Amino acid sequence: MSDIIFHLAFPIENIADTKKFYVDGLGCTAGRETANSMILNLYGHQLVAHVTDQPLPIQTGIYPRHFGLVFPTLADWQALLDRATSQQLNFYQLAKHRFTGLITEHRTFFLVDPFANLLEFKYYTHSEAIFGASDFTQIGDLTG
Repeated sequence: MSDIIFHLAFPIENIADTKKFYVDGLGCTAGRETANSMILNLYGHQLVAHVTDQPLPIQTGIYPRHFGLVFPTLADWQALLDRATSQQLNFYQLAKHRFTGLITEHRTFFLVDPFANLLEFKYYTHSEAIFGASDFTQIGDLTG
């Protein structure tokens, strides 16, 4: 099942700002495009940006809605962090190190696109924490 690709559709206000952030900024490859939508390749996963004329909700804080990637190596995570910084992308939360010394230890940063969509990028020190470590209650900044 290693050939399975994740797909996410999300709202945008216009194609031009989408290209600037996702293609020029993050380094996505642009795929098919119409006046109302475009396909993006984000590290081998399909994002489909759909133009909407409805007001996009602005959330306060990172919950409940965001999307992103978990990188397999710290070097990969750092490379995207460096790219986001050099491209002057808007950080919603700067890079930080969570749960140091625990099985759930990870590095994370959040970006915000021009349409208030939040993107999180992570690297876990212990890969088993990505789906496992069920004895621990840490999930993001929330516990319990």
